[in-house]
Amino acid sequence: MNPAPPDPARPRRAIAIIGGGSIGVAFAIVFARAGHEVRLSEPDAGRRAAIGGILAARLGDLDRYGLVDEPIEAVIGRVELADSHARAVAGAAYVQECAPERLDLKTALFAELVRLAPEDAVLASASSAITASAFAAGLPGRERMLVVHPGNPPFLIPVAEVVPAPFTAEASIAFTQELLAGAGLTPVLIRKEVEGFVFNRLQGALLREAYCLVRDGVVSVEDVDRIVRDGLGLRWSVIGPFETVDLNTSGGIASHAVKMGPAYARMGAERGQHDPWTPDLVEKVAGERRAVLPLEQWAERVAWRDRRLMSLVRHRKTEADA
Repeated sequence: MNPAPPDPARPRRAIAIIGGGSIGVAFAIVFARAGHEVRLSEPDAGRRAAIGGILAARLGDLDRYGLVDEPIEAVIGRVELADSHARAVAGAAYVQECAPERLDLKTALFAELVRLAPEDAVLASASSAITASAFAAGLPGRERMLVVHPGNPPFLIPVAEVVPAPFTAEASIAFTQELLAGAGLTPVLIRKEVEGFVFNRLQGALLREAYCLVRDGVVSVEDVDRIVRDGLGLRWSVIGPFETVDLNTSGGIASHAVKMGPAYARMGAERGQHDPWTPDLVEKVAGERRAVLPLEQWAERVAWRDRRLMSLVRHRKTEADA
C-alpha cells in the first residue's frame, strides 16, 4: 500500500528515528516516502556510513515494483543522518526508537529522550516483546510513551501494533494511529499489554509447534516451511485464521468449533496446554464473525476467497515461469 501523497500546504514537524539498524532504516523509508522530513540517529560510525547506500538500494527495488510515486532521490533527500540523538529529536513531533531488544538499553534511552525531545513529542519504541510499562513506568512524561511494533520490513508489511501502557494518554495513542495510517501503515490497537504483543505471540505459537514436530521426527524443517508457504501462508495472505475456519466449514465458525474443537483440544493437551474453546468463548468469536459476515453471505465470500487465491496462484506461476 502506498501512502497518501503529501499535502504541501500542511506544515509537518520532523520524524526522529533512533537507531539505524534494519528496522530504523525501514521506518525512515516509510515516513520519507509519505513526505515527512526524517532525522535518523545511528551511534555506530560504520553503520551510519552504510545507511545511504542501503536506502538507495531498498528504494530502487521499491521503485522497480511501482511502489514509489516520485523519484527516489526526492525520498532519500528527506532523510538526514543526524550525528547525535539531540539533533535527531530537535523539534520532532514523533520519535521512533529502534534500538536492540534490551530492557536496560531501552530504559536508559527513553530517559535520555525525555530530556532531549520536545515536551509534546510522542515517544514510541519498536520493541518486539518488551512493554512500555517495563521501560517507561518510572519516567516523567510517561503518558506520551508507547510501543509501535512493526511487521518486518514495514515498507512492505504494513501492519503496526500500537501498544499503549495503562498510563499512555489517549491523545498520544490517537496521534500515533493517525500518523501511521497517513504513512501507509495499518495501525492495530492492542488493548492490553502482554509480552510479545499479538504478532509475535501468534508467530511464536506456530514456531513452538514447528520445533516440536521437527524434534519428534514428524516432519523436516523444509517440509514445515513448505506446508506453511504453499498452504497456510498462501491462504493467510488473503484471510486470517478466524476467517479461514469460518469459510472452511458449512455453518461457519460455530460449526467448525463443534466439529474440530475436541481434536484441537487433544492436540493442545499433548503439549501440556489446557485452553478449551468454551461455549461462551465460541459464542463471542462467532458473534464477531457474523457481525462482519452474515451467514447468508457466506457462499459469496467463499467464492471471493477462491478468486483471490486464483490470482495469487497465477502470480506465483508467472513469476516461476519468468
